[in-house]
Amino acid sequence: MDYQEKTIQLLDKQRRDWMLLRTNYEGLIHARTKSFDFNHFRIDIQYNPKRIISSGAKVDDASISSRKCFLCFENRPDEQSHVLYEKDYAILCNPYPIFSDHLTIASLEHRPQQIEGEFHRLLHLSRDLPGMVLFYNGPKCGASAPDHMHFQAGNRGLMPLEQDFNNIVHQNGTVLIKKDDLTLTATDDGLRRVLTMESSNESFIDDQFNRILEHTKIYSADQEPMMNLLVYYDKLWRVQVFLRELHRPEQYFLKGEDNILFSPAAVDMGGTLILPLEKDFRKLGKVEIIDMFKQVTINKEKFNDLKEFLKEK
Repeated sequence: MDYQEKTIQLLDKQRRDWMLLRTNYEGLIHARTKSFDFNHFRIDIQYNPKRIISSGAKVDDASISSRKCFLCFENRPDEQSHVLYEKDYAILCNPYPIFSDHLTIASLEHRPQQIEGEFHRLLHLSRDLPGMVLFYNGPKCGASAPDHMHFQAGNRGLMPLEQDFNNIVHQNGTVLIKKDDLTLTATDDGLRRVLTMESSNESFIDDQFNRILEHTKIYSADQEPMMNLLVYYDKLWRVQVFLRELHRPEQYFLKGEDNILFSPAAVDMGGTLILPLEKDFRKLGKVEIIDMFKQVTINKEKFNDLKEFLKEK
């Protein structure tokens, strides 16, 4: 099945027929942005007021249990259509877009956000939707619906890390494995500590991801390890694993002018910071960016421990 063509048709039709989606896409055209140069990589900031629903989402157990799940079929807007994917996922247009094409791919079954056992879906989606980056936000680091299994996708080219990756590897990369059509690299660019797997072999990627998942479970008390994933496919897969220390930085919880409504997820880790408040967009600079990323990224001791575990023996 040509999911790419069906998805293009879905996006075109929904932008015509669904007023909320059309309005928010029109607003995205005028979204303000600014960039910061960190020598061998770039960080962009997008001022996007419509994303306050996601950035400000209450994801504690009490709040989740008291609201209807907006990804379940019976609770979706009447105007929201979908494309069926592999019989048990629905490809949906995200009504609060970051990308010029922004999708949510939701399980038809209401079940918790959990990557274990579903990672292969992410690989298949990236292969079946060429030209898009697929991403996953863990239940405690960016998912605004942690009670419902889902992925997201957006057109490639928005996140600076896609273009900056080779520079970062050259400056700050350590190759942990390079054999049998598989490269596993660890990078620490001063903001993010990232594991990157590259291969054209699905089973190689899947095996390494399971090794990462199993080892990092020791860092998590009750749920899966905190992580965000970005997945690209162009004859081979590139999977980037951002391991996390915190869901939100301390600035998120401050009051008044000291507050910064920054709730980082996969897109932010990819170098495009999404800010829904103009005051934050105006005042955010390099110092604040460095500090907040330092708080939410896995600490150096854990990352070094993981690197030693993953190294080719």
